[in-house]
Amino acid sequence: MIPEIDRDEKGILKKITCFALDMDGTIYLGEEWIDGAKDFLKAVTKAGKKYVFLTNNSSKNPQAYVEKLRGMGLEAHKGQIVTSGMASIAFLKKNFPGRRVYLLGNELLKSEFQEEGILLDEKDPEVVAVGFDTTLTYEKMCRVCGLVREGLPYIATHPDYNCPTETGFIPDIGAICAFIHASAFRWPDMVIGKPNGEIMDYLARQAGAKKEEIAMVGDRLYTDVAAGVNNGYTGILVLSGEAGMGEVEKSQVVPHLIFTSVKEMIPFV
Repeated sequence: MIPEIDRDEKGILKKITCFALDMDGTIYLGEEWIDGAKDFLKAVTKAGKKYVFLTNNSSKNPQAYVEKLRGMGLEAHKGQIVTSGMASIAFLKKNFPGRRVYLLGNELLKSEFQEEGILLDEKDPEVVAVGFDTTLTYEKMCRVCGLVREGLPYIATHPDYNCPTETGFIPDIGAICAFIHASAFRWPDMVIGKPNGEIMDYLARQAGAKKEEIAMVGDRLYTDVAAGVNNGYTGILVLSGEAGMGEVEKSQVVPHLIFTSVKEMIPFV
């Protein structure tokens, strides 16, 4: 049953101690705050609860997000940022310790991997990791397709096909993986980011909270909301970004709660 918009009859939000917030389309669009988003963050803090920003976008590292938020007037720290890049690093350390990795990603992601001790090797890698590479070239695509075609273990940081911006959507990693599949006939062996359990388990560890105490709030049904409802968290849809009620009515993913934006959540926190 689809919940009523801007209602929380069961008092679900009162039981939440940590809000995991998507960024693009949920808190801001481009460089602009979504109306009421900063007031929501203040309300969460005032209620003695915490929030973390959880994003699938692996084209930026946590420090880049800290600086972006600071430029928008919000002081956040790196411990409040969780990215699919971070969760991918944790996955590689656990499952492929010490292995050489070919990383399709921009310089920020490469630096993040190297700082965390991941061995990057373009010539003779043992694992392929694909991120949201905003510096993509045809040469890079030829190389990664060749490695995937050879059968190397192959992971992707997240599944999103498009990334929202203030001027519309731009191709994201899902489109890159579709290109690779068209050439090498393989999809990733593992996709780390939302809606998958890998990033949600990583989030719970980072937040130091139990699943039932965490709400995943976002504007996409197939990533944000699915990440919540399919992994034991509370899944909340906000209608300030990609998904509208038309998509909700057709979707197999049913949010626990729906709000026009995070602003309308304030009275229930």
